[in-house]
Amino acid sequence: MTDHADLTPKERDLIRREFMRRLTSARSIHDGIMLKRWSTGPRKGEPKLQAAVQSLRNRGLVELADLDRHWPTARFTAAGYAALRRLAADRRALNAEDHAQMIGEITALDTPTATPDAA
Repeated sequence: MTDHADLTPKERDLIRREFMRRLTSARSIHDGIMLKRWSTGPRKGEPKLQAAVQSLRNRGLVELADLDRHWPTARFTAAGYAALRRLAADRRALNAEDHAQMIGEITALDTPTATPDAA
C-alpha cells in the first residue's frame, strides 16, 4: 500500500466526527474508529463497515482490531498515521478547538521518545 495516500472527503469527514471533542473529552486516535456489528442476517456478528472505513481499509490506512470484543475497531496503520499527519498539517482541515487532542496526538507521533543512555 502507499504511504502517500490522501484522504477522501468522506474519510476526512468520518475522522473529524470520530475524533472531535464531545462534552469534555475526545477519543484517542490510538483507540481507532469504533465499529458496529451486524445483528442479523448472513453477516451476523461481523463488523459493519461504513463506506469510508471500507475505503480506508482497502487502501491499507486502517486494519480491523479487537474482533472478539463487543465493539470492534478500525485502527490506523503506519500509512494511516502518515495520512493523519498530512491532514493535521493543513490548518483548514481541522478545527483547532474541537480537534485539539487529535492534533496533539498526531504532533506527538513526530516527537522522538527519549531513550535511556546505555551504560
